[in-house]
Amino acid sequence: MPNIHELFSNKVVLDYLQNRQYPALMGETLFPEVKRDSLEFEYVKGGNNTPVVASVHSFDTETELGSREAEKAALELALIKRKMRWNEKDIIALQNPRTQQEQQYLTGQVFNDVDTLVAGVRARVEAMRMEVLANGTVTLAENGLSGSVDYGVPSEHKEALTGTDRWTDTANSTPLEDLERWQDALDGQATRALTSKKVLNTLLKHPHIIEALYGKGSQRFATRNELNAFLQQRDLPQIVTYDQKYRKQNPDGSYTSVRYFPENKFTLFGDGQLGEAIYGPTAEEVRLVNDPTVDTNAVGNVLAMVYDETRDPVGTYTKAVATALPSFPAADQVFQAQPID
Repeated sequence: MPNIHELFSNKVVLDYLQNRQYPALMGETLFPEVKRDSLEFEYVKGGNNTPVVASVHSFDTETELGSREAEKAALELALIKRKMRWNEKDIIALQNPRTQQEQQYLTGQVFNDVDTLVAGVRARVEAMRMEVLANGTVTLAENGLSGSVDYGVPSEHKEALTGTDRWTDTANSTPLEDLERWQDALDGQATRALTSKKVLNTLLKHPHIIEALYGKGSQRFATRNELNAFLQQRDLPQIVTYDQKYRKQNPDGSYTSVRYFPENKFTLFGDGQLGEAIYGPTAEEVRLVNDPTVDTNAVGNVLAMVYDETRDPVGTYTKAVATALPSFPAADQVFQAQPID
C-alpha cells in the first residue's frame, strides 16, 4: 500500500495540475498570463499612440530632436498563498483505507482541495486585474501588509459623477453626453467599456437613452444589443458587463462575497490587451530542483503540493502558491468613471 507521500508526491500533484483545465476568467483576455524567472519586472508605461508631428526644416539645418514620452516602471511581484490542513482521521484513513472505493474517495477529496486552493490563488490575481482596470491601483492590505501599487492613470482620465449628474437621477443626468466626454478625453478611440449589470440596467431604463433610441415619449426599455448598436453608430464603446464574484474568509471563519469588478464603475478602453498578469518563481518552486522526479520546466503559474509541517498534532497540508502582479502599460489609455453611488 503506497504511503501518503507516494500518493501525493510532487510529481503526482504537478502532473495533475498540468492536465487540469480551470474555467477561464475575463481578466485573462485583457491581461494575458505570462511566467517570468524573476520577482521584479520592468514595463514601459505611458506610451501614447497618437503621433507627435514632425516639423518642417530649412535645408542644411539640424533635425529637430524629439523626446520619448514613455517611461519604465519597476514592480515586485506579490506572494499569494493558501493552505488547508488534513485532520488526523483523514491521514489514518488514507494510509489504511478499508476499501478501494474509500481510498479513491479520499484521494479525490485531496485533489478537490488542490482545485479549491489553486482557484483561490487565481481569484486573487483576477481581483488584482479588475482593481487595476477599475481604479488604476492594486491594494495589498492583508496578512500584515498595508500598501498599494499605483499605476499612474492620469487624473483627467478619472471622474466620479456627483449630485444630479449621477445616472440614477434620471430627470437630470445625461449619460450620452458623459460617454462622449469620456471618449473625447482619450487620445485614442475607446471601443469597449466594462461595467456591472446594475449600471447597464440603469442606462437601459434611462429616459435620455430611451429618447435617443426610440424618440421622445417612448415607453420602451432598451436591450443591450440595441444600445450597443446605437453606441457603435456614434463611435462610442460597446458595453460588456462583469458580475462574477469570489468569496473571502473572515477571521471568524464566515465568508463574504466580493465582486471582481466594482458595481459602480464604468471603464472605457480600446482594442488589444491592456497589460499582462505576470507570474514569477516561488521558494517552493526553487526547492523542487532537489527533487529528481520533477521536471521544473513543467511548473505552471500556480504551484500546489502536499507536505508535513507539524508533529503534535500531526499536520499534513495541501498548499497552493504563486507570485504575481499585473502590468498596466495602457494606464494612459483608459478612462475610469463612477456614474452611480
